[in-house]
Amino acid sequence: MTALNDEARVIEAGRPPTRFARGWHCLGLADAFKDGEPHEIEAFGTKLVVFQGQEDGALHVLNAYCPHMGGNLAHGTVKGDAVACPFHDWRWSGDGRCAGIPYARRVPPRARTRSCTTLERNRQLFVWHDPEGNPPPPEVIVPEIAGVHGPEAGQWSDWNWKTLRVEGSHCREIVDNVVDMAHFYYVHYAFPEYFKNVFEGHVATQYMESSPRGDMELGTLSSGMLRSDASYYGPSYMIDHLYSDVGGGLEMEIVLINCHYPIDADSFVLQYGAIVKRLPGMTDEQAAEAAAATAEGATVGFEQDVEIWRNKTRIDNPLLTEEDGPVYQLRRWYEQFYVDVADVKDEMVQRFEFEIDTQRATTAWRAEVDENLARRAAAETETGAP
Repeated sequence: MTALNDEARVIEAGRPPTRFARGWHCLGLADAFKDGEPHEIEAFGTKLVVFQGQEDGALHVLNAYCPHMGGNLAHGTVKGDAVACPFHDWRWSGDGRCAGIPYARRVPPRARTRSCTTLERNRQLFVWHDPEGNPPPPEVIVPEIAGVHGPEAGQWSDWNWKTLRVEGSHCREIVDNVVDMAHFYYVHYAFPEYFKNVFEGHVATQYMESSPRGDMELGTLSSGMLRSDASYYGPSYMIDHLYSDVGGGLEMEIVLINCHYPIDADSFVLQYGAIVKRLPGMTDEQAAEAAAATAEGATVGFEQDVEIWRNKTRIDNPLLTEEDGPVYQLRRWYEQFYVDVADVKDEMVQRFEFEIDTQRATTAWRAEVDENLARRAAAETETGAP
């Protein structure tokens, strides 16, 4: 017995990084911050305030705590292009400079707070985070989605957007799903019939074709074949182009966003949303309903993921089979966002491709589903259920 225990695999749980990933992070739909009020965001181990200038119309993001006496600017008031602290009315402009102190003769020369570089794209608000304090390089810019910015944007629905707070898990848990073919069957109830990964530079892509399990009713976005081309652009923002077979020779085109930002080392905010391209003859209302159904389907899927994350341990040395996909290669790609730019290695950014042979897995899974359906039919016959 001792010898067997000596050979047992010991899980190396490790510790999550103490720094937060370098890159663009989506805080949500931009319009949600354009109501004239300051908004509090808990992120990157602190709190931020988001506000829209009354004159410049731009969204600004600052450290939420006033450098004067520590008041929370998110509980203050927007005045002109500044946010005023509720404690002593010190006013802070979008660039972090103190714009005025009504009761003081002069503004201290060092009166400045931390401001974040922002980007509005795809009708969403992004902030740039870099522990080294460098500006964002142009090659890592968030791509524009044609359904939002392109000439066909009018043919697409508005965003249907969801937010979910995840406690007790590092952001790496959700990124691991990029290569995890098997969990789509066990957690999301789909047959992954084609599965390939490509990593290059700051982009990690998953190509998948799937069909739903016939013995389950929840967790799929489509009742027929579903094709998914999903890419992380940086550490936290995924654009997933989905093509769903809706019958009659028609294919519905969907864009699903899967994004997150860290709260602290062991929790994050997960956000996701969908837009749908109208099919011929589809009204705006029907397109909105389709987007809502897609977002609801994603909600089911992400809640299934979260249930796993809440009850699993961190594992830095997973024991893998070939069908588990390139987990270690993905994590090497992901590591580039947690080291200084000077320490990014070629192996983190060089092109890597891996296609999983799904035939053996899907054959076994289809046999299991057939057995489940046969057992269910026999039970219904025995009980006389319809």
